[in-house]
Amino acid sequence: QVLLEESGGGLVQAGGSLRLSCAASGRAFVTYAMGWFRQAPGKEREFVAGISRSGGSTYYADSVKGRFTISRDNAKNTVALQMNSLKPEDTAVYYCASVRSIPGDGAYVYTHSGQYPYWGQGTQVTVSS
Repeated sequence: QVLLEESGGGLVQAGGSLRLSCAASGRAFVTYAMGWFRQAPGKEREFVAGISRSGGSTYYADSVKGRFTISRDNAKNTVALQMNSLKPEDTAVYYCASVRSIPGDGAYVYTHSGQYPYWGQGTQVTVSS
């Protein structure tokens, strides 16, 4: 069982920045790949960014590439999402998710929501125009 808690959401003007953080419980954080997803009203949950368990591999949705950066600190059991140049279309509830990596897949980044069994409660990000 992994418990995840997001923080850092809020209201920001277009062009601004926010940094989301996700704190994970447990002592085996280094064995979990992590991801950020978001869900806007009336839309399906979508992948935003993912990072391998070592942090050596990352992957981004095309819509956020070059603006968002995912990172992790395995010593502190945290994963962060730095969001720059925010746009109104980035408005959504952002979720942190984790999945235990298959041994030998240390560099693998999971991009589908169905691959993640553990989820946080979400944090609202609102970007005003």
